[in-house]
Amino acid sequence: MFRRVSILSWALMFAAGFCIAQSSTQQPSGPANSDDDAAFHGPAINDLNAIGHRNVGCDRGLANWYTLEKQVAMGREFAQQVDATSRLITDPRIVEYVNRLGQNLVRNSDARVPFTIKVLIDDTPNAFTLPGGFMYVNTGAILAADDEAALAGVMAHEIGHVAACHVARQATRGTLTQLASIPLIIAGGPLAGQALGLVVPAAAMKFSRNFEAQADYLGIQYAYKAGYDPVGMINFFEKLEAIETKKPGAIARAYATHPQTPDRLQKSQQEIATILPPHDQYIVDTSEFQEIKARLATLLNQRKLQESKEPKPTLRRAGNLPGDDQGQQQEDDRPTLKRHAKSSGGI
Repeated sequence: MFRRVSILSWALMFAAGFCIAQSSTQQPSGPANSDDDAAFHGPAINDLNAIGHRNVGCDRGLANWYTLEKQVAMGREFAQQVDATSRLITDPRIVEYVNRLGQNLVRNSDARVPFTIKVLIDDTPNAFTLPGGFMYVNTGAILAADDEAALAGVMAHEIGHVAACHVARQATRGTLTQLASIPLIIAGGPLAGQALGLVVPAAAMKFSRNFEAQADYLGIQYAYKAGYDPVGMINFFEKLEAIETKKPGAIARAYATHPQTPDRLQKSQQEIATILPPHDQYIVDTSEFQEIKARLATLLNQRKLQESKEPKPTLRRAGNLPGDDQGQQQEDDRPTLKRHAKSSGGI
């Protein structure tokens, strides 16, 4: 009994010491360090004039152990892997347009890192960001968007993830969960570890969906700040819902960690009506977006046509099959050995 208590005490001290060591390089500088979501509880989160000068979750502390420099380094390493294993759009007009659209949104956000934006050949109507500002926009998202405001909403959502350092905070939570499991496993034995395994995935899913809701909240603000109609994001949600209705499971798999689409629609509409003062004019669509979208569709169709014309390796069975004249000819051309007739005499 004494030995178990001693081990438990050691484990608790180790966990606490590890947490302190990770965050000791910078002292907590605000309430966000004592509460992971404190930035979303204060009035500053609704202050559109403070965008770019407010903390939305990136401050170092117990909730975030990763510096911006570390996040950029991690993101760059992951981006190299994505680039090496994926197909990217290299058409200069498409790449320049998507990058220009994204950089305008970044300038009207809380992001503290520069962004690198690329277009990934993927039919899924989605986009993703790696830590440190490395964004990939799927071709499926561009083609699914009905107008520029919808595409801007998708990209603004991804910028929200980086602005709030969601990957770093999620990684910190995962480490804290692992450390917290040490005393539980030691004190309770193997069954306690099994029970913990049932709890952790549910908690991780809740955190992930919470972060997705935060990215929606920030993305609507960033799109609005950049001059776009914030309803564009809602229109894209509705498009996803229509695709899911036609092809059940197609969207649910890609958005498993996101809040359910009807919930996102309702919450986003409420946020727009509550925190965004109406503008006389919004950017809804541009002729350039429609031109780029058509150019991308043509490029992808040409690629598919070219791939379908490329010769594919075939397997041919050797032997003389019925109706296989070529096989018969090949067999007839083979050298044969003939035995001489026996002489009746001898030498």
